[in-house]
Amino acid sequence: MALISNPFVANVSKQLSPDELIQALRADIVGEYEAVIGYEAHAMSTQDQRVKQALFKIADEEKKHVGQLEELLATLLPKEGQMLEQGKQVIKSQLAQPQNQAYPNQNAPNQIPH
Repeated sequence: MALISNPFVANVSKQLSPDELIQALRADIVGEYEAVIGYEAHAMSTQDQRVKQALFKIADEEKKHVGQLEELLATLLPKEGQMLEQGKQVIKSQLAQPQNQAYPNQNAPNQIPH
């Protein structure tokens, strides 16, 4: 059911504790990603280039919101921010390696194990 049917559903009746605020920010991040998925799905399902372009632009704005919310989360939880950054660096390092060295235990594409 759409949330718009109850305009007060997002109202919080009290101040959030630090832990509740962190969980709320994580839920907000999920909501932004859900919006991205929806806008992109709608854009991909139309032939109208004007609508397609507008929906992809809206999806891009939602992605910026994800970044803003992640930054807020990292501000509140510096260790989590460091862990996110470490995860990004691991991927960058893996992608910088030649393909056959990045994943030495994987078979090369199109190679069938014997």
